[in-house]
Amino acid sequence: MRIKRPDRKNASSIVDAAERDMDFTLSLPISEQSSSTIVRNIYESFRMLGDALLVLKGISSEDHIAPINELMSIKIESTRPLNLIDNMRRLRHNINYYGYKPKDAEVLDAISLANDLFKPLVAKIRKKL
Repeated sequence: MRIKRPDRKNASSIVDAAERDMDFTLSLPISEQSSSTIVRNIYESFRMLGDALLVLKGISSEDHIAPINELMSIKIESTRPLNLIDNMRRLRHNINYYGYKPKDAEVLDAISLANDLFKPLVAKIRKKL
């Protein structure tokens, strides 16, 4: 990690982009062709929220673990634990680097996770901006 100048405007832009990407991804029909893209994009949208938090603090991350850890430090009301996002990080890694094809249940779980956690996280992050 590198220390940089905190940048509220950049952090806000990252949150905006994450919301746009998530909205688009959740509009995709689930199919064999779209399953990997859906899981990757949902994960990436969560990671972007973590990046926004780091940018707000003036930290530049060099991996995916720091943004996800930053995101998991936020307290929100939810029926699902935030650490499930880290499980999605591993799933995305398997998709990207080992050619893993997610099962329909995994895609539906990723969508459910996004529906449960994404908007509450965005709301908390926006309060910090």
